[in-house]
Amino acid sequence: MWQEIIYPVAFALLVLLPAPLLGSYMYRVFEGKSRWLAPVERATLACCGTDGREQDWKSYALSLLAFNGAGFGLLFLILMAQGLLPLNPQQLPGLNWQLAFNTAVSFMTNTNWQSYGGETTASHFAQMFGLTVQNFVSAATGIAVAVAVVHVVGQAEVQA
Repeated sequence: MWQEIIYPVAFALLVLLPAPLLGSYMYRVFEGKSRWLAPVERATLACCGTDGREQDWKSYALSLLAFNGAGFGLLFLILMAQGLLPLNPQQLPGLNWQLAFNTAVSFMTNTNWQSYGGETTASHFAQMFGLTVQNFVSAATGIAVAVAVVHVVGQAEVQA
């Protein structure tokens, strides 16, 4: 009985209490004031073949399309080849290309519309390294686009 009250309250506190700290940290990162991950950022940029210079809208759009295209392609391959991949104790076969395509597009666009039976269709590997990762990066892509739009609008206001 008491759990019906304690658990929702505890959950709300666990979500809401760190929110100001996380929000403040994200603000500092987006403003370029917090740079403790700068070495990781520089290494990532070097691996991607860029120097981290300011991008125009076409470069942003191309980067977004390339990143989402790579995520789509990797998830599509994982779903198609899940029968050959590890962490498949049920020995589930790979998805047919139509279902793999539908699922990959759905998770890439963060709509997560599922036309399959979850654990009866997707292996542990496909769920952990395909669907869960794409769930995270699709939301992160949305945040990156929002930050880019705010950045461009802020630049336009400064120049005006």
